[in-house]
Amino acid sequence: RKDNGPAICKVCSQFVQLCRQLKLFSAAIVAIDGSKFKAVNNRDRNYTANKIARRREQIETSIARYLAALESADFAEAKTARLKDKIERLKAQMVQLDAIEIQLAATPDQQISLTDPDARSMATSGRGSGIVGYNVQTAVDSQHHLIIAHEVTNQGHDRSQLANMSKQAKSALGHTTLTVVADRGYYS
Repeated sequence: RKDNGPAICKVCSQFVQLCRQLKLFSAAIVAIDGSKFKAVNNRDRNYTANKIARRREQIETSIARYLAALESADFAEAKTARLKDKIERLKAQMVQLDAIEIQLAATPDQQISLTDPDARSMATSGRGSGIVGYNVQTAVDSQHHLIIAHEVTNQGHDRSQLANMSKQAKSALGHTTLTVVADRGYYS
């Protein structure tokens, strides 16, 4: 997608033209919906201010627990060295979190994805669940269910996409009017 985006768009455009020539898009009725696609970015490599705060708290708790264990006289020398190593790794993670927090403050949506920078954390239909990915908007014809228009966004909701996708579908079909069906995620 990243390397061949323009070519993919051209193929999709030619497909729609072919469908128009074959009169597969006879009705001016389309359905629009968004689908969430998982990105390469793991949830653990996506940061928000709340996620950084929670991780800091976990690290500080772990450091305190390890320091308390070091003070205990029951530990052997090898275990003491292991605990000191764990504390150093946790302190290094804190330094990394500080750097990420500085970057996060400069982002417009207060979110950073380290592996796939364009991906965003999005809620899914499962309670308390979500993915780091993209929201792919599609408009399909009502008769043959062929994709007429599509667009990849990194917004976690569909609200602002109805007019945009409707205009793209209307243009692709070459109709002056269009009837659009969408779910409640497109309310405004």
